[in-house]
Formats: sequence, structure tokens, C-alpha cells
Amino acid sequence: MQQGNGCYKCNKRSKEIIIFKESNSAEEHLAKLEELLPRATGKVKENIQKEIILTKAGIDGEKKVLYELKNSNMDLVVLQDICIRAKDGREAQIDFVIVTSKLMILLECKNLVGNIEIDSKGNFSRTIQYGKRYWKEGIYSPITQNERHMEVLKECKSEEWNTVMGAMVRMSFSSFHKSLVVLANEKTYLNDRYAKKEVKEQVIRADQLIATIRRMNAESKLPKSTKKEMLGFGEKMLERDTGERKDYAARYEELIDLVEAEELEVTEKEEAAVDAKTDVAESAAGEQKVMTQIEEEPAMMNPTILEEVQMEIPATTGKIICPVCGGELVLRTARRGANAGKQFYGCSSFPRCRYILNIAENLEKSDTSHSKK
Repeated sequence: MQQGNGCYKCNKRSKEIIIFKESNSAEEHLAKLEELLPRATGKVKENIQKEIILTKAGIDGEKKVLYELKNSNMDLVVLQDICIRAKDGREAQIDFVIVTSKLMILLECKNLVGNIEIDSKGNFSRTIQYGKRYWKEGIYSPITQNERHMEVLKECKSEEWNTVMGAMVRMSFSSFHKSLVVLANEKTYLNDRYAKKEVKEQVIRADQLIATIRRMNAESKLPKSTKKEMLGFGEKMLERDTGERKDYAARYEELIDLVEAEELEVTEKEEAAVDAKTDVAESAAGEQKVMTQIEEEPAMMNPTILEEVQMEIPATTGKIICPVCGGELVLRTARRGANAGKQFYGCSSFPRCRYILNIAENLEKSDTSHSKK
């Protein structure tokens, strides 16, 4: 049943499993990623797709752990996804805090793909099969990760007391607080053959969780807490929760920035392409218009130049140089207008240079010049 403060309470054979806090921050993060995915392309899209896979794996893993806890038939107080911060700025995001009658267990959930191996030095590695090939890689130790969480919680608790009491909290911390790493993927094979005993005891599979909690609780020499005291521990942890999910928020904001930058770049490229096409079209249209005018009325384009230029055109074939820009003059024929069929020389650098030469007039001058010689 549901309690008034939003807690989940399960009665089973007089045992109570009280879920003080059941998180949905991962689901919210997943929804944002899936909303963002259609907007992304290229590498950014690949990053978001990978993030979605990892987030889904994390959600599935925590659901499996929560299922085991809800069906444990033990007196438990459970908090999921608790974020705490010490005064020195250190932070911890804890997957599960489990309060038993004798212990407080910080649980790190890993839904890893592949076979996990722990060597004698406590190093973690995993082997993944791709078709007929196997890929082995080292992974960050989840034990080390959870130990950091333990240290931050120790600091938070000691800060709540004066110097003397704070020191006592630090000294007795490890007797009440324990660390567990759960591998939630049922297909994962754990090879801890060469791992030390204390490491083996901290890394378990999801189906071993309840048996391990029972064993740890039975082995503890601490006095048994009442249900009221257990609820008090849970309420205090809930008070320490900052409510900030920086890991999710930071990753999401980073991906948003990448998508927006990519969208801006694509927009700029598209606008540049449109501008370039427009410039080319306008240039082609302008050139065609001028060429039509030249072909129709060559003598009307620049009559001043035609009258002033005195050019000798060689009788033999050779290049005729434009006196304006130094380019080569090429022979053209007017197709329309009053001068249709007449030939003229136009600059090859057109439309940058629009110099033209009346061929009939200059050939006459050229022939006269050669006959005089």
C-alpha cells in the first residue's frame, strides 16, 4: 500500500519493506534523450543513442534490484537515487540506501553487458563477444566508486555533530555502514576466482542480494534497531538528499549544446548554399542578358571605344589582345537585331570586361595598313 508521504509499504508475513523514495529521475532523463534524438545527426546522434542504451540498462538494473527488495520478506527501509553533498564540496549519487535492523547498506547497481572478471589486485575487466570475436577491456572498479560514496556519507554524518562526536562517528562508521555492488544483468558471468575475500563479499549478482543482506545482518554484532529507529534512519537520509541529479543534468545539457551547435552549423551551411545558388543564378541571368544585347547590337554596346581604338588585326591567325584588360578577344556573331549575322570581337573575360571590337571596320583599317607597307 501507499503511505501518506509517498512511501511504498509492503506487508508480508508481518515483515515490512518500506520504500521511502522510489526514483524516476532516470526515466525523466531517458525521455529527454529520446525527445532530443530526432534533432541530432552524425556523432552527436551516436552519442545520444549510446546514452539512451546506457540509461535503459541502468533503469532495468535498478528495477531488478527493487523487485528483489520488495520480495525479500525482511524488515527493510529503502531509498533509491539519493544525492548527498559534504561541506567540502564532495558529492555522491547513491543508487540504493538499504536500512536493515542492524545495518545501513549503500548499494551500487551495475547492469553490465559481458562477462566480468576480478583479479587478485581488485582490478575489474569484462569480455564482450561480437559474433565470433571477443573483446576484453578494463572497467572502473564499482567497489572504488561505492567507497567514495561511503566517504562522502561519513563526512556528512560527522559534520552534523561537534568535533568530539564527529570523531566518534568516523571511528564507528564502518561497523554500521556497509558497501555492496550488485550485477543486475542475469546473463553476466562473474569470475572472481582470484579476487580477495573482502572483494568477493562486496560484489554479487542480483539473485544473491537478499541472501547476502540476510547474512550480513546476521553476522553484525550491533544491537537490533526497532522499526521506529529504522524509519528514523531513513528519514534522516531523505533529509540529506539534495535533490540534485547533476550527472543526468550535466550530460543532458552537454548533449543539448552539441545538438544546437550542430543545428546552427547545418543552418549556416544551408543558407550559404542557398546564397551561392542565388548568386550563380543571378550571375548567369545577367551574363545571358548582356550577351544577348551584345549579339543583337554589338555596335551600340560601347560606341566610344569602337571609335577611339585603333587596332591592327594580324592577317595570319594569332591572339588578339584586349586593350582594356589584357585578355584575349574572341570572335562572335550577332544572332539577332539590326546587326544579325555580323561578326565582332568580344573580350574572353566577359562579364568582368565588356570590351567589343567591330571586326569589319578594323579589318578594313588593317588591310589598308598592310597595303601601305
